Amino acid sequence: MAKTAFIGLGVMGYPMAGHLKAAGHEVTVYNRNPARAAAWVKQHGGASAPTPALAAKGADFVFACVGNDDDLRAIATGPDGALAAMGKGAVFVDHTTVSAAVTRELNAVAEGLGVHFVDAPVSGGQAGAENGALSVMCGGDQAAYGRAEPVIAAYAKACARLGDSGAGQLTKMVNQICIAGLLQGLSEGLHFAQKAGLDGKAVIDVIAHGAAGSWQMANRYQTMLDDKFDFGFAVDWMRKDLGICLDEADNNGASLPVTALVDQFYKDVQNLGGNRWDTSSLIRRLRALDGN
Repeated sequence: MAKTAFIGLGVMGYPMAGHLKAAGHEVTVYNRNPARAAAWVKQHGGASAPTPALAAKGADFVFACVGNDDDLRAIATGPDGALAAMGKGAVFVDHTTVSAAVTRELNAVAEGLGVHFVDAPVSGGQAGAENGALSVMCGGDQAAYGRAEPVIAAYAKACARLGDSGAGQLTKMVNQICIAGLLQGLSEGLHFAQKAGLDGKAVIDVIAHGAAGSWQMANRYQTMLDDKFDFGFAVDWMRKDLGICLDEADNNGASLPVTALVDQFYKDVQNLGGNRWDTSSLIRRLRALDGN
């Protein structure tokens, strides 16, 4: 069992840290809102610390799941940042979805301090975090990944190293690119079915078993038909992620016309007040165009 720290107790980090504690690891948590950390300790045990540095001190593994590039820099290298407080040979595992550029930047800082840095963004949403069934895509040193993988297993259904530093974040970009197109296609299909007078559920019951089937279809079609979106992965976060994808595409020359278009559709959803709606709310935009 490892001595660990977990930084960031949002809808993903809170249950992920809980799985680490349930697996028998020693866990010290830090959260920007200390009340959230106190609630976690009350529920799971373990300890909390008032700064990332104090949480990370003496830890074999430091896990982070925060908001964006700036948040990650703040908890890693800002005043009272975790990296400088970690012992040589310790491993920092970043579960935040951020740019490959900030990942490589922080990896270089970590190397200079004798610390290992593994980028390890996740997919599976809040339900995956709560059920300990996340898909974790990793980049970084092979040996450091090999040490971290058995600990990550506390909340992972699948975990793999895809290459050197940044490869995990690049793989997460592929994940988000695919999801954006799938959700727009599913939205258009359900919208078309309803306009054609078909029973949406009956249609999905048939086509879900064929080539059109997907996780999004299986898990989101009913709430989309019911026009319910007050759950899941927020549109604001998806736009942040798609912005990262589009910026990286500018750097590597990839053509992402569908991703760019769906990003603008999500902007329309935000203009409808859907900043915190689930990403499947793309169908709400189509209904709005019909005046519904």
